[in-house]
Amino acid sequence: MIARGTLIDARDAAILVGLMSGTSADGITAAVVRFVPGANDAMGAELLAHVTRGYDAAQRERLLAAVEQGTPADYCRLGFDVGVWLADAARAAIDAAHVDAARVRAIASHGHTIWHQAPHATWQLGEAAVIAERTGIDVVSNFRVRDVAAGGQGAPLVAIADRMLFSAPDAWRALQNLGGIGNVSVVPPRGAQGTVRGFDTGPGCAVIDGVTRALAPELPYDVDGNLARAGQPVAALVDELLGEPFFELPPPKSTGRELFDRAYIARLIDRCRAAGASTADIVATAVSLTARSIALAQRRFMREPVADLVLSGGGARNPALVDAIAAQVAPLAVRRFDELFFSGDAKEAVAFALLGWLHLVRRPGNVVSVTGARGERVLGTLTPA
Repeated sequence: MIARGTLIDARDAAILVGLMSGTSADGITAAVVRFVPGANDAMGAELLAHVTRGYDAAQRERLLAAVEQGTPADYCRLGFDVGVWLADAARAAIDAAHVDAARVRAIASHGHTIWHQAPHATWQLGEAAVIAERTGIDVVSNFRVRDVAAGGQGAPLVAIADRMLFSAPDAWRALQNLGGIGNVSVVPPRGAQGTVRGFDTGPGCAVIDGVTRALAPELPYDVDGNLARAGQPVAALVDELLGEPFFELPPPKSTGRELFDRAYIARLIDRCRAAGASTADIVATAVSLTARSIALAQRRFMREPVADLVLSGGGARNPALVDAIAAQVAPLAVRRFDELFFSGDAKEAVAFALLGWLHLVRRPGNVVSVTGARGERVLGTLTPA
């Protein structure tokens, strides 16, 4: 057994837990993963279990309010409380995997992003020391900070997992995550030469969920896309919203709730109402904004001959959003991550588990062609148990 606080050999198999709390503020996903290194940079990953712990209304409000306002006392307490929530999710996933905690080499925690202003600064809450104390397991955290310190965007960081774990055997592939913010990776065929690219495309579910919660507070999100399917988007407003300078910026680029916040959502609702839109129409407008922003990003910035677009994240469970994306990017084949690998809900947590493994073997976790950093860097900070 590997002693706590020591590095591991890149040739050794290792079990890690990945933790992800996304900008949609819907909950924490914890994934228990066994990594088996192979020859020539090949990597095998076996998902042993994953759990999602949804945030209750009070927790979600604290996270969303922290983006807009807060005192030092608020942030101090929230950072420790998020650490508790993350630790509890990690322990639940370990139990679900029926794995002895002593066999878990490390927990890789993304934390919860409160502010992201790349390439100047980034801030994720969720105290690693709290996670280590409550689990008795080493924790790797603060992955984005080093890339930003090196002049990078600090996002998206999933590109290395998309290349190492989820590339297609014989064709270029685009992998589109639909969390609170949307991001895409464009990766060459498995084992082939080629530059990996990736960037944030704009809103994923953050605006859709925000509109739904504001107009139908009994719903945590638009379940099965039923509201959006019952409405018609205000196309002229979507045209105007796509004029936002972010959508025109060339990669590398990233964004977050600093732009697509509750004030943005309130303005979208007000303008839809002024156009006579119903609640269903407003949700459909938010869906159209996400779908069209993804298609716009492809037309403007993707030059690779991708064979398919693979959707993951919470938005991939929204049939209205999936159909809207498919219509916008046709004739490109659109597939759900679940059809090819495992539950797409676990994908980002698995990606951060991989970043944790890379930290332990002292291998860079950032992809310079994606983030724009000055060079490759080992990402994360180790907090021993």
